[in-house]
Amino acid sequence: MPIEPVAKIWMDGKLVDWEDATIHVLTHGLHYGSGAFEGVRAYQTDRGPAVFRLQDHISRLFRSAHVYRMEIPFSQDELLRGVIDTVRENGLQACYIRPLVYRGYGEMGLNPLPAPVNVSIAAWTWGLYLGEESLESGVRVKISSWKRLDHNTLPPGVKATGQYLNSSLAKIEALQAGYDEAILLNHAGYVTDGSGENVFVVKDDVLHTPPFQAGCLDGITRDSIMVLARDLGYEVVERNLSRLDLYTADEAFFTGTAAEIAPIRDVDDRSVGANGRGPVTKDLQDAFFSAVRGQDERYRNWLTYVDA
Repeated sequence: MPIEPVAKIWMDGKLVDWEDATIHVLTHGLHYGSGAFEGVRAYQTDRGPAVFRLQDHISRLFRSAHVYRMEIPFSQDELLRGVIDTVRENGLQACYIRPLVYRGYGEMGLNPLPAPVNVSIAAWTWGLYLGEESLESGVRVKISSWKRLDHNTLPPGVKATGQYLNSSLAKIEALQAGYDEAILLNHAGYVTDGSGENVFVVKDDVLHTPPFQAGCLDGITRDSIMVLARDLGYEVVERNLSRLDLYTADEAFFTGTAAEIAPIRDVDDRSVGANGRGPVTKDLQDAFFSAVRGQDERYRNWLTYVDA
């Protein structure tokens, strides 16, 4: 999806012009993938733009950086303010936001520790990762031949830049085979994630999703859906899922900041349920969009209002 430039990007504490937000070609993260990032969304509400679960995203960014021994040279409060300033400065009512922490220019080699740590925050208007029609019509999915990273290879629960090559290989394979998205299994054969989303299946009105031990990301949209589902009276179970669970589900869907809640229409050419969005998925979509748009007072604490 192409990006439409906006006016400013936050870089190391300063808002700079879009075209001036550049790095050196010998930046460590460019060569070795030594970085961590977040995907965040702001939604239009009756009180102006509001960033969804901003504190949770920034906290996860710091956890990811900690695992990779990157000491972020700003506090969490400073990055929270940086996100708000970036959205406000660009006059965005609804947008995608990308905070990025990366090893910068000054050291070359596999030891990243001497390299400086830089931080940027960009925001732009961006559609759904799986296409605007995906919310209703759903997506076609292929189980990838590429396996999800093992906990003792690279930590799959960390949102780090270089390890997303694993997801890129799966995404390319799926697209070139005529599908919309991939699902990666772990080395034991259990479901983990899509290329950039968490996975849920519905069976007899019970939601099932892989546990963190399987190798999935601790998705913030995933957690939100679990909270919303329980508040709606649904049972939610975290357990290992096989491809058979996908093939025989009543419904299945992806969750993620970029994808939001996207129904899974079929897996490996086997239709899932009614071959489209099911009633439970629709119920959860409605609850989610009501929450992110500030229409449900129960979840107002999930929103950080830009114009507060």
